[in-house]
Amino acid sequence: MLRHTPSITSGLRTSKRFVLPLASLLVWTAVAFSAVTWGLRWSAAGVSPSQSPPTAPALPALDTAAVARSLGAAPVQAAAAPTLDSRFQLQGVMAGTTSQGAALIAVDGQVAKPFRVGATVAEGLVLQSVQGRRVSLGATQEGAPSLVLELPAKK
Repeated sequence: MLRHTPSITSGLRTSKRFVLPLASLLVWTAVAFSAVTWGLRWSAAGVSPSQSPPTAPALPALDTAAVARSLGAAPVQAAAAPTLDSRFQLQGVMAGTTSQGAALIAVDGQVAKPFRVGATVAEGLVLQSVQGRRVSLGATQEGAPSLVLELPAKK
């Protein structure tokens, strides 16, 4: 007499019954994980400035003179303001009558520019007159000269 034994195929049928639901569960778990991850990323991108990390406090301003003294440097005196006549250098004159003429003047070490009598040379100074090797500058055309410039001596 033959005994009836369950076949191997019946065991495979029961395992096939669990494979499909298990695979489906794994896929949906991955989908949920992805959705949560992207949701957290998007919400982190909209962080308000009040939630940003605190910044370091600003350092106090340095007193460079005090630092130099503490390192043994000699005290530095402030540079003297340039005098009015040191700002201007007369480089050429083309004289005519007192009301006509022109002068080539360098202002504050820049390139020399030509100025006619009556032209503004710098703020508050007008070329008043040209005579021989000298020019007069003043506040107005007719006022008293506040500065007289002369060409350097010939070599």
